[in-house]
Amino acid sequence: MAVLLYRLGLSSVRRRVLVALVWLFVFVASGVGAVTLSGETVTTFRIPGQESTTALELMGERFGAASSGGSAQVVIEAPAGRTLLETEVAERVSGVVTELKRLPGVVGVSNPVDPANPVVSADRRIGYATVSYSVPAPAVTEDQRTALLEAVETARTDGLVVEVRGDVLQATGQPGGPAEAIGVIIALLVLAVTYGSLVSAGMNLLTAVVGVGIGAMGIITLTGFMDLQATTPVLAVMLGLAVGIDYALFIVTRFRHELLAGRSVEESAAMAVGTAGSAVVTAGLTVVIALAGLSVAGIPFLTEMGLAAAGTIVVAVLIAVTLVPAMLGFIGRKALPRRSREEGSPVHVDHGFYRRWANGVTRHPWLSLVAAVVALLVVAIPVLSLKTSLVQHPDRDSTQANAERLIETGFGPGFSAPLLVLIDGPDAVTRAPAIRDQVAAQADVAVVAAARPNPANTAALITVIPASGPDSTETNDLVRALRDNIADTDGARVYVTGTTAVSIDISHKLDQALPLYLALVVGLAFILLILVFRSILVPVVGVLGFLLTIGAVLGATTAVFQWGWLSAVVNSNSTGPLMSLSPIIIVGILFGLAMDYQVFLVSRMHEAYAHGTEPRSAITTGFGQSAPVVVAAATIMFAVFAGFVPEGDATIKPIGFALAMGILFDAIIVRMVAVPAALTLLGHSAWSLPSWLHWLPELDVEGAALERDIPTQSATEPTPTSTRPHSDVHH
Repeated sequence: MAVLLYRLGLSSVRRRVLVALVWLFVFVASGVGAVTLSGETVTTFRIPGQESTTALELMGERFGAASSGGSAQVVIEAPAGRTLLETEVAERVSGVVTELKRLPGVVGVSNPVDPANPVVSADRRIGYATVSYSVPAPAVTEDQRTALLEAVETARTDGLVVEVRGDVLQATGQPGGPAEAIGVIIALLVLAVTYGSLVSAGMNLLTAVVGVGIGAMGIITLTGFMDLQATTPVLAVMLGLAVGIDYALFIVTRFRHELLAGRSVEESAAMAVGTAGSAVVTAGLTVVIALAGLSVAGIPFLTEMGLAAAGTIVVAVLIAVTLVPAMLGFIGRKALPRRSREEGSPVHVDHGFYRRWANGVTRHPWLSLVAAVVALLVVAIPVLSLKTSLVQHPDRDSTQANAERLIETGFGPGFSAPLLVLIDGPDAVTRAPAIRDQVAAQADVAVVAAARPNPANTAALITVIPASGPDSTETNDLVRALRDNIADTDGARVYVTGTTAVSIDISHKLDQALPLYLALVVGLAFILLILVFRSILVPVVGVLGFLLTIGAVLGATTAVFQWGWLSAVVNSNSTGPLMSLSPIIIVGILFGLAMDYQVFLVSRMHEAYAHGTEPRSAITTGFGQSAPVVVAAATIMFAVFAGFVPEGDATIKPIGFALAMGILFDAIIVRMVAVPAALTLLGHSAWSLPSWLHWLPELDVEGAALERDIPTQSATEPTPTSTRPHSDVHH
């Protein structure tokens, strides 16, 4: 691999103008595609083959498109001391309903004070009007949303309390914003301090932006040809920017090292790609495995999200091994600090701080290892109460939250978790009364509405209001009981659906998929790491360290977003279960990034050991060489991920927080404390491969072939120039 990448790097730096133009063309083409071919993203979560999803599709066929349209509930509370059914108050409520019917996109509004069918609480003080739209909630425009909110605001007069909730109010989150910009600025500052050169820092950030731009705009282009989740481009930007900066950082750092060692600009760029580039490709491959592995869950939107993000990582790796060396060819020795640009400057030495850190960890390995493990286990404690759901909880001070509180006060918590029982078949209408009685007989049922047949009398729909809220165990049990206790017949099949049932089905599917996903992804990455390090124990240590990281990350995320700890710090005004898809996405992304640090940090230790250094000295030597760059990379990733937390939507905010904390825990505590301590305790055995595995291929990530061949070649051949033909270089 090292030799192949060396040749690629040498070709890229020699043909730097062509390489830069090719990537510029790809960037512009991606932008044109995003502008001209893009479509709308979606926010719906469906799993083909699940009962709830099948029922929703049948509802659309039997009851028409309106049955699947978006809706909102305008909740109205009478002024203090009065009821909604008093003549004067009822007239005002009817006036509000009339105004709602005039809103753009609205096809129907129910009247809560209709004498024939009032929808008010037992004390007659709270009622709600259902506002129906002709299109699904994600298709409701921002103007239509704004019109609804303005109408609700206008209706709040003379003591009348009016709030609104519903799926149509859920706006699509988009990448970009001041917090993300601050993260990028922090990344630039870290690069400038690390390099001591604004030229290097700017070049590093530029190549990363090109890569993430191509990846994100490519995904936006794909929205014109397939349905992609609204969070997919956001995740692509988050990941692509972080890894793009880091991968370039590792190659530029090695390029500067080779320059200071006396190599020419072209030879230094080629050596950097052959050595650090090998680690970049290996690390990128682990991230791609982790993201593409999301497809094992069998959930289309998760598969698409993982593959799209994996594509962005592939672009970042290609940028790192082609465009980065090309750009290094342009800036040459300006990549070095000003005082080091003259020929004959001293070779950079390791920072004393990191040497002392490594010596402290390896001198007291048991203490270091136990302290790191205990600290992470303590942070992981809240994960024992982790809950997931697709039901998003609005900010506690928003109109949606106020509406939910009014509904719960007037009608009970179950009105936030309605279930739909669909009866489909020629006998649906005749069987509906008996099925309604069976539903009413189940535990934890508050209200069962009369069955509503479709115009063709081939289906009937029963609305069920549970006695408990949407996230409760009782509601979950009720869904199972309805499916288990109400039998199908040849003439009438019974389905349980609705938003709550869909959430339960997806959460259950994800819970089942997570262990399989972990086994597959960890297994594949474990094999890759065995090939990289020619060792069994080093990958074992790396994987166990990741398990500690993920436990601590999910524990911290649970404490902040489910329990509400430090909510002001992350600008979170709501608490509740994490989104169902969050844990598996967090696990997938963090596993890939954790293995990045494992490869970058331990490969230098392995390189020193392979050159005959004793195990403890090899660990301190490799640590001193790579830890400064790993800390800079982790700081950049932390800043980029944390930038998505303050202004992120309810889906992205916990993911951004988890990834930022994961980088902090994994890079600092696991990779820089636990791993060196564990490898010290293992001694020589850490770096040995059982004899029965010696047949495995050697990937040569450290570039041993280059270290062996290139110095000899450089001594016997003239220094390569941009005009020397390819045939002059042999490996």
